[in-house]
Amino acid sequence: MPFTPTRDRIKPEDITTAPQRRPEWIKVRAPSGETYQWLQGLMRSKSLHTVCEEAMCPNMGECWGSGTATFLMMGDVCTRSCGFCDIKRGQPSPLDWVEPERVAQAVKAMNLQHAVITSVNRDDRKDGGAPIFAMVIRRIRQVHPGCSIEVLIPDFKGSLEALKIVMDARPEILNHNVETVPRLFKLVQPQDRYEWAAATLSNAKKLDPEVLTKSGIMVGLGETLDEVKEVMRDQRSWGVDILTVGQYLQPSKKHLPIARYYTPEEFAEIKRFGLEIGFQWVESGPLVRSSYHAAEQVRALSAVHRQLYGEI
Repeated sequence: MPFTPTRDRIKPEDITTAPQRRPEWIKVRAPSGETYQWLQGLMRSKSLHTVCEEAMCPNMGECWGSGTATFLMMGDVCTRSCGFCDIKRGQPSPLDWVEPERVAQAVKAMNLQHAVITSVNRDDRKDGGAPIFAMVIRRIRQVHPGCSIEVLIPDFKGSLEALKIVMDARPEILNHNVETVPRLFKLVQPQDRYEWAAATLSNAKKLDPEVLTKSGIMVGLGETLDEVKEVMRDQRSWGVDILTVGQYLQPSKKHLPIARYYTPEEFAEIKRFGLEIGFQWVESGPLVRSSYHAAEQVRALSAVHRQLYGEI
C-alpha cells in the first residue's frame, strides 16, 4: 500500500518499552589500533567531522581500523531533531566554503578508492547546502582521480533544484535514507516527510538514469515486518538500486526506545525479499549502517552499469 498522509500516526508512549538486554548476536568492536589513531589525527588536523563519531556508529572500530570513514560536512549541528540521532541540534554556523578542499585532501591522504560524503540538514538555507556536495565531488575528482564517490544527502525538502546541483556533479552513488515506515515517520523524524524522500530518490533517477541510487531503513522502532516490506516496495518503485537495513540502537536514554531486536533470521528474510523484488544489492544485518561495505557495492555494481550505459 502506498503512503497516504491520512494514515494513523503512532504516539511516543506506544513504543515505550522496558529496557531490553542486548542479544548476543550484536557485538560492537571498540575503536583501536594504529590506523584508527592515525585517521582520528588526520580528521582533527583538518578540522573535519565524521558521521561515524557524531552518530556513534557501531561499525566505527571496523571501518576506521581499515582506513574508511564517512565525512560529515557543513558542521556538526543539525537543524532537525530526529528521535534516533545523536548529532547535535540547533542553529548551525555559516557554511565553510573551504571545507570541500579539506575533505578532498583527506581523501587523497587516505588514498581512498571510495569516498562517502554526508552532511547535517541545513534547513537554514534554501538550497540545503547542495553546492557544498557538488564542490566536494568535483574537487575529489581533481586531486584524487579514480576514487568513486557516494553522497548521502538530506532530502532538501524535496527540492528538485537543490538535487540537480548535486546530480550535475555526477556522484557514482546517490544515497538518501528513508529511515523508517510511514506510520512512524513523524515520531522518528518529525521535520521530515515521506513525500520528500520519495521525491529525492525518484528524481535522482530521472535526472541521471545511470547513477546508482541507494536508501536505508532502521528496524526495531515499532514497525512490523509487513510495513518494512511495504517501504521496500516503495523504494524499488522509486528506482532504488541498493538497500541497507540495520537494527536501531538507542544512543542514550533521551532517544527513542528500542521496541524490539530483530533476529539474524529476520534480517536474512529481509535480504531475500529485497533481492526478490529487484534490488541489485541488499545489506541486511543487526549492525548494518548506510555506508557499510559501500566500496564493495560500487565496485560490483559499477561493472554492471558500465555494461548497460557505458563508462560512468
